[in-house]
Amino acid sequence: MKLATYQNNTRDGQLMVVSRDLSRAVAVPQIAATLQQALDNWAQAEPQLQQVYAALNQGEAAGAGAVAFDAARCHSPLPRAYQWADGSAYLNHVELVRKARGAEVPESFYHDPLMYQGGSDAFLPPCSPIPLRDEAWGLDFEGEVAVVTGDVPLGADAAACAGHIRLLMLVNDVTLRNLIPNELAKGFGFFQSKPATAFSPVAVTPDELGDAWQDGKVHLPLLVDYNNAFYGKPNAGVEMQFSFPQLVAHVAKTRELVAGSIVGSGTVSNHDRSTGSCCLAEQRMIEIIDSGAAITPFMKVGDTVRIEMKDAAGVSIFGAIAQRVVKHG
Repeated sequence: MKLATYQNNTRDGQLMVVSRDLSRAVAVPQIAATLQQALDNWAQAEPQLQQVYAALNQGEAAGAGAVAFDAARCHSPLPRAYQWADGSAYLNHVELVRKARGAEVPESFYHDPLMYQGGSDAFLPPCSPIPLRDEAWGLDFEGEVAVVTGDVPLGADAAACAGHIRLLMLVNDVTLRNLIPNELAKGFGFFQSKPATAFSPVAVTPDELGDAWQDGKVHLPLLVDYNNAFYGKPNAGVEMQFSFPQLVAHVAKTRELVAGSIVGSGTVSNHDRSTGSCCLAEQRMIEIIDSGAAITPFMKVGDTVRIEMKDAAGVSIFGAIAQRVVKHG
């Protein structure tokens, strides 16, 4: 099943059921007005939404309200969320960053996930601009995958957490790289260096991925274009050190997760350099390792990024995050 949120005059938008080929969509206020409402009442809402989804894919009227799907009208599937926790499950990314600094990766990183708490009070729509106040702050994109959970009990293990994953989305985890060093030096983690994040136009249930959803990972390339040119296509499943159930369990170690919590994978990264990268920082680290200096600049006003994932037949699964950097203020 595929779900989206159209922007309207409310904070949380209007829930839409979207056809598998992303061609048609229908509002379902009789089931749930918003995606958060559906997640809060998933046991009752999910089978009803599946019925609408089946009718939409079969070309039936689905309440006579079906319209052409328009990604430009979408907000992030959850325009705001109770929780947004982002991991760093691709250790190649971590290893490159550490190697460029001349530092070893701590042994604990291989069995204890990295995680930070992001701002979740307001996300960016997937086709909206990225506002930037100062280019000196080092704006970067980060292509990721994320899951949306149902209610997860305190202390739930990975096996239990697998059953609480409701939806998957793509992510642009916008980062201000040049603000990170001073923040981390304080010993209290990211804050100003992590502005608003954007998620894909469409969220999908795991079954939509078919055989690509294995062991709690998405075994498909994440496609990134930067300024309308190829930038990366690393596979999101093959080198993911921690599965999504493991990442969710990491969050649940000391707290409950409420329905609508989002947990991210971190920047998708492969050891094979031919697959490219999903962020500028990784390419800069490779340049430092190879030649002693970073050459690739960070994003500037007018730059664009597109993040997408396609199935084996080349059909877009989530729609595309397509954003342009604009001057703010």
